[in-house]
Amino acid sequence: MRAITLAILLGTTATGAGLTPAAAQDRPDHKAFFEVYKELVETNTTLSSGSCTQAAAQIGARLKAAGYADADLTYFSVPDHPKEGGLVAILKGSNPRAKPMLLMAHIDVVEAKREDWTRDPFKLVEDGGYYYARGSTDDKAQAAIWSDAMIRFKTGGYHPKRTIKLALTCGEETTFAFNGAEWLAKNKPELIAAEFALNEGGGGLLTEEGERKTLFLQVGEKAAQNFTLLATNPGGHSSQPTPDNAIYQLSDALKAVQGYEFPIRFTDTTRAFFAGNATAQPGPMGDAIKRLLADPSDAAANAVVSANKTYHSMLRTTCVATLLNAGHAENALPQRATANVNCRIFPGETVDATLAKLKELAGPKVTVTANQPVRPTAVPPTLDPKILNPAKAVAAKHFPGTAILPLMSTGATDGIFFEAIGIPVYGVPGLFIGSDINRAHGLNERMNVKSLYDGRDYLFDVVKAYAG
Repeated sequence: MRAITLAILLGTTATGAGLTPAAAQDRPDHKAFFEVYKELVETNTTLSSGSCTQAAAQIGARLKAAGYADADLTYFSVPDHPKEGGLVAILKGSNPRAKPMLLMAHIDVVEAKREDWTRDPFKLVEDGGYYYARGSTDDKAQAAIWSDAMIRFKTGGYHPKRTIKLALTCGEETTFAFNGAEWLAKNKPELIAAEFALNEGGGGLLTEEGERKTLFLQVGEKAAQNFTLLATNPGGHSSQPTPDNAIYQLSDALKAVQGYEFPIRFTDTTRAFFAGNATAQPGPMGDAIKRLLADPSDAAANAVVSANKTYHSMLRTTCVATLLNAGHAENALPQRATANVNCRIFPGETVDATLAKLKELAGPKVTVTANQPVRPTAVPPTLDPKILNPAKAVAAKHFPGTAILPLMSTGATDGIFFEAIGIPVYGVPGLFIGSDINRAHGLNERMNVKSLYDGRDYLFDVVKAYAG
């Protein structure tokens, strides 16, 4: 879901038309990585017709061939979701007092219809400096990088001080699917127990000219939660309307939600993010950010900053109507009117408190309920120097002169389930994306070839820096 964080900062680009089979770059280790990446991307892991269980088994086979014992590999699934399984792999550290670290990635992907795509979404194609396929970015690029790193650690005889764990899970992209990260957190917390986890959600931005612009370390995210607003009425014949129309009642409730702004909040991460942007943006926006940091109640500053939809979402909980359903006949008064309201809840704020506010806004004639599944409260990780400093130090080697900013995602990842059991989760930088990130859940998803290999090298060194 890295796309949710970065796409809101960017636009879109044009689609190429070539159909060149994808190939690896020239380095021997790049060729080995490419085989992992290609196999994973070309394995369909959509909920409708794919199998995460198959993809996890393929990665597991590669890990075993690299020297991992059966005891180091744990496959998991549940009987009613046999194709939505995952894998946990463990490389034991030499220092029993050093707490483990966890590498996490989801291997399921958003649905993709062949008739809509320029190319077959499940065949990796190279065109114009990009790899095209569903999952080429979200999140199989990172899943392949983590898997490749675990293979290289074992075959290279690397002995980390800290145990390194890898969790590949399914279900992140679909609300009602079996979610492997949630299942692990609830059923096998000891298996994935770690001092911290490295996840998707961070990354880097490329300019339109392909130059590196900024790196982001994701530190915290919002919790996604859906609510249903329901208005009911006895109804009747449309020739004799009454004032208490269910559609009007629901409309009034939705207008109240539309008109309400949740209060401005800051975490350490968002405060650091906005402080960095205030320096980088001279003029009215930079001045307004500085004023808002000093006084969150400054309405004039808020108006300027919140005109940017990214900044607006990073400052507060947001709730927006996304679905409507009302009435049963064109000549009858509506007996039911419902709406789905999708909220992105600021870290530290709860589903219950958000529900209470929506009930207050909707009024007594409209029922508001929280939809299943109910997400855990988002727990913001700390801006820990033990996490930030190694990321910066390795970036100075791989991407000299490129700044790293902490970022809170306005979207949601599976990290929220691990944070709920006390594992702080950080979205790592390294994979630079241009405006094409918008494709990640849409048509013709693609990954910049150079960025993929550069990011792989960076992330390999970052894991070693953390592992010791």
